[in-house]
Amino acid sequence: MRIKRAMCHMLAGGFLLVAMTIFMSSARAETADTIEKSFATSLTTMPAEPLAISGSFYVPVYSSVAMAQGRLRVDFSVTLSVHNASDARPLVLKRIAYFDTSGKMVESYLKSPVALKPFSTIEVSIATSDVRGGTGANFVVDWAATGEIAEPVVEALMVGNVGAAHYAFISQGRPIKIVGKN
Repeated sequence: MRIKRAMCHMLAGGFLLVAMTIFMSSARAETADTIEKSFATSLTTMPAEPLAISGSFYVPVYSSVAMAQGRLRVDFSVTLSVHNASDARPLVLKRIAYFDTSGKMVESYLKSPVALKPFSTIEVSIATSDVRGGTGANFVVDWAATGEIAEPVVEALMVGNVGAAHYAFISQGRPIKIVGKN
């Protein structure tokens, strides 16, 4: 009796996982319009003061990964999250751009700058079926603020599966800093 119940739960869980995978695979990536609509409660008006501080983040992401010595390609959904870590100031996002393995811009996700409320977040989603980025895709996020601000937290979550095996991993954004002679 216990074995039958366990098998029933496994089948129900497997069915739910397949249904979720199909739904997620058919989902479209965010666009400039949907970010402003989907995250309206995370946004605030643009600051009237001049933007005195700015920075950029580079976030490596993987919409596809080669496995089994290159004989198998596994596709991943990607969720880029941009968090305003400040408790007091809005964070202005000037650019969220998605690039492919060759460095060609695939898509730009902002028509114009937006301001995130303190401690708020926005996300950009790339569906599993969208493999335009390839194995070396990346995002660049340009941000600004009116004064001193906690550094934003920018990271990407990749989720995918091969048969019954599921994979999930995070890639943290890195500030883009100019490195040269001292």
